[in-house]
Amino acid sequence: MSMSMAAGNWSRVTEFVLMSFSSLPTEIQTLLFLAFLAIYLLTLLGNSLIILVTLADPMLQSPMYFFLRNLSILEIGFNLVIVPKMLGTLIAQDTIGCAIQMYFFFFFGVAECFLLATMAYDRYVAICSPLHYPVIMNQETRAKLAAASWFPGFPVATVQTTWLISFPFCATNKVNHFFCDSPPVLRLVCADTARFEVYAIVGTILVVMIPCLLILCSYTRIAASILKIPSAKGKRKAFSTCSSHLLVVSLFYVSSSLTYFRPKSNNSPESKKLLSLSYTVVTPMLNPIIYSLRNNEVKNALSRTFHKVLAFRNHIT
Repeated sequence: MSMSMAAGNWSRVTEFVLMSFSSLPTEIQTLLFLAFLAIYLLTLLGNSLIILVTLADPMLQSPMYFFLRNLSILEIGFNLVIVPKMLGTLIAQDTIGCAIQMYFFFFFGVAECFLLATMAYDRYVAICSPLHYPVIMNQETRAKLAAASWFPGFPVATVQTTWLISFPFCATNKVNHFFCDSPPVLRLVCADTARFEVYAIVGTILVVMIPCLLILCSYTRIAASILKIPSAKGKRKAFSTCSSHLLVVSLFYVSSSLTYFRPKSNNSPESKKLLSLSYTVVTPMLNPIIYSLRNNEVKNALSRTFHKVLAFRNHIT
């Protein structure tokens, strides 16, 4: 551990040890390692396929798939920040530069909140203004919306990470979690953190609630428009265009809200770890599955891409 000692029992911690699931028996940790490794590989494969097929297939060049590609890039980044180090802690405890991991965790988390709101707005325009959709969601607009989704992560991550790491820490550097999140690191601080905690709570509420309200507004308008469609077939078709996104939003917001907005009395470290797994490990794996299984265009594009790869392979052999 790299530290420079300060007055009393305080120290300036630059590296931390993630306790991860060290309290579990070795056999259970081995099973967890294999399970998380499989999930990690599936996440990378699934999201990479989404990126490749939405880039290569001419039928998937609409704004919806542009934003889906951004979501897959974000999910890959999210996983690369958290899962490899978590897998390492299941084999052997080691020090970690917490600030870097924390920074990118905050960055990708904030970006996902706003990107999901942007995708909801895209669905709103597509369903409520279908004739004007190509004009409203032109190439320049979609690029600006994507940039606006990614940008808020920078200031939030910079302020929160810099402020938290600047605190003096107690004699221990052991974080009781599988990644460097704010609450478990905050427990190691030997100083008054009241102002930081107020900032963190207000910031989290704003980051979660602003996109959530935008999503609710979009889907309220979408529901009103769908109800006006006279035929049942038309209603089903309109709903199917946004059902995948609605399911992804529900998974992300329910799991993250249960993690950060539960009362502290009900928020033990072990339950926090289990809830954190849902949106940091499981949800990024499920997103490409949801979009591919519930979307005929994606399934057809994957099939076309697969047959092209087979044809190319047969040609060169």
